[in-house]
Amino acid sequence: MKVFMIGGTGLLGCEAARVLIERGHQVTTVALPPLPEGAPIPKEMEIIFGDINKKTDDEIREMAKGCDVFIFAAGVDERVEFPAPVYEYYYKYNIAPLKRILPICKEMGLKRAVVLGSYFSGLAKSHPEMPICEHNPYIKSRIDQENVCKSFADDTFDVSVLELPYIFGTQPGRRPVWVILIEQIAFMDKWPFTMYPKGGTTMLTAKQVGQTIAGAAEKEVHGFKAWPIGMYNMTWKEFLSIVYDARGMGADRKIIGVPAWMMQMGMGRVVKDYKKRGIDSGMDPMFLPKIMNMNLFTDKKYCLELGVQEDDIKAAIFDSIKLSEEAYKGTAKLLEMKGE
Repeated sequence: MKVFMIGGTGLLGCEAARVLIERGHQVTTVALPPLPEGAPIPKEMEIIFGDINKKTDDEIREMAKGCDVFIFAAGVDERVEFPAPVYEYYYKYNIAPLKRILPICKEMGLKRAVVLGSYFSGLAKSHPEMPICEHNPYIKSRIDQENVCKSFADDTFDVSVLELPYIFGTQPGRRPVWVILIEQIAFMDKWPFTMYPKGGTTMLTAKQVGQTIAGAAEKEVHGFKAWPIGMYNMTWKEFLSIVYDARGMGADRKIIGVPAWMMQMGMGRVVKDYKKRGIDSGMDPMFLPKIMNMNLFTDKKYCLELGVQEDDIKAAIFDSIKLSEEAYKGTAKLLEMKGE
């Protein structure tokens, strides 16, 4: 099987490429330079450096020629900051490329596509009574992304969207997304306890995401399918015990669960900070506490169906936080997240 991927040098794309190549498939990727120093990028993967948004349709046709599967392991999530209106940036990086590339893939005879999405889409779909998309441009963009993908799927062209949750693991030379967590909780380090929401989340390791992507690339779904992805469910209290252990503060740090209304009282400083810096948040700071107090858990049966194997999630969290701490303190030279 020949695979055409966008974002194959990133943390998740690189893991997917490694698994696909190990299974005997060929992978060509378009990626933004430079490569992160020391990253274990498969030498068998063909890399075309450049911005896919600046490639012509004919250039994309040439890259997709003879391929069987397209993988979109690119885009940005809610942790990347943008000025207002933030939705336009989500559209630029997460939706517009698919509107252009998916029909080209169909035209070139590819059989299926795999798109990396967000588990916040599943949240919005499972709670239609809540104004989730109305308050959170990022979640709205992920729903819109799924609808675009669905519009191109048919009996001749499968499209799978992987609704990915929080992911842990590191790529040498690349800044982890979890630096933002250190920034959020560091002000409480001098306190004898940490106050955090009562909810929880599903999660998996970057290695498992690679297996998920490869499994979806090989699987026929006969049209469109959105996959709820997650292998391990943890409350925020359980998660933070690992975080503080990784930060050298001990796994027995006292964590006090707070209700949404109490968290909202502390979000005023976040709103002021965004306004001061001209940032338009993809997640409404005053609505986020409601989401954070929910247990966003997922049955791992969907991952198992895609061939995902067990991994050490605690070790992956530990490694992610250790590197995030170094990045936060400025002791590590790392590439920033990009819209690729």
